[in-house]
Amino acid sequence: MSVSRSGNTTLDLEPLLDESRDDSDADNQKGEATGGGALLNGSSSKEPRATGVGHRDRERERDESAVFIKKISSAVFYGLSSFMITVINKTVLTSYRFPSFLFLSLGQLTASIVVLGMGKRLKLVSFPPLQRNTFAKIFPLPLIFLGNMMFGLGGTQSLSLPMFAALRRFSILMTMLLELKILGLRPSTAVQVSVYAMIGGALVAASDDLSFNMRGYIYVMITNALTASNGVYVKKKLDTSEIGKYGLMFYNSLFMFLPALALNFFTGDLEQAINFSEWHDPVFVTQFLLSCVMGFILSYSTILCTQFNSALTTTIVGCLKNICVTYLGMFIGGDYVFSWLNCIGINISVLASLLYTYVTFRRKRSPDKQSHLPSSNRGENV
Repeated sequence: MSVSRSGNTTLDLEPLLDESRDDSDADNQKGEATGGGALLNGSSSKEPRATGVGHRDRERERDESAVFIKKISSAVFYGLSSFMITVINKTVLTSYRFPSFLFLSLGQLTASIVVLGMGKRLKLVSFPPLQRNTFAKIFPLPLIFLGNMMFGLGGTQSLSLPMFAALRRFSILMTMLLELKILGLRPSTAVQVSVYAMIGGALVAASDDLSFNMRGYIYVMITNALTASNGVYVKKKLDTSEIGKYGLMFYNSLFMFLPALALNFFTGDLEQAINFSEWHDPVFVTQFLLSCVMGFILSYSTILCTQFNSALTTTIVGCLKNICVTYLGMFIGGDYVFSWLNCIGINISVLASLLYTYVTFRRKRSPDKQSHLPSSNRGENV
């Protein structure tokens, strides 16, 4: 504070202003330091965040690779199993003229029960124990399983391998329609084109059948419907039931053993099979036992392929197998009559099957095109 020459008293504000400027400068410097620290902390915090995202991406890629390998391996396993059992069954029923496909199906049921029962006792596999509601949980799979097995063996016995394989391709369209109806799944356009092309090729091949057998045709068409139903219901039960794939296999065989035994007894097939003259031949016995064991392996591979892929994929892989069986049956077996129209139809089915395989199993594909359909639109999409 100072006194002016006029006698008035005035305030000297310079020191206060200087102090305030010093304080503001200090605050600014402090703020800059704090802001710089925040920037440094922000940049340093982004680094572990980016590292975490990259780690999750790598884990997701590994998971996708593992799933893809499971899809491929399960499909190949099912294809090989289905091919081997078709050839072995044809050898037993046709080459050795075994009189009863019903008895052979009974042997396959027995093998499944024994193998899975011993596997559970040795703790190699696990599935829930038998309960009062077990049959209700897996119904109608036991009936479909038994019918599919019996009529499939009947068709194998009655028809040549090329004609059997051609007619079996009708199961593809049935599977696709049942997936739409029951699971609400609509395949992509490429899948639909390949399926329709396979059906067209099968129709062309079947239009020139020179060895028509009505009973064989009926057996195979029933098998087609049961195969489609089995694939769709297996997928549904695996997704909604705690029984699991081993439980489905075991209880399907267990519940259908007595009905199959009764059917063999009342039709006289049991007596014919017991009195068969080739039981002393070790080669025939070996192939009969192989057929029984391969029936169990085929059931396991079918459920495995359906679990990791889809019912339609399992059906298509089976038809790819039938293509191999068709070409093999042209040269062995002696019951195929060649015609150009039949050969053209078979090759159309081959190309369509390869197209479906490419669409389904290509490595870098977009997410699954199948989508759940509103209930009001299902009829329109069919």
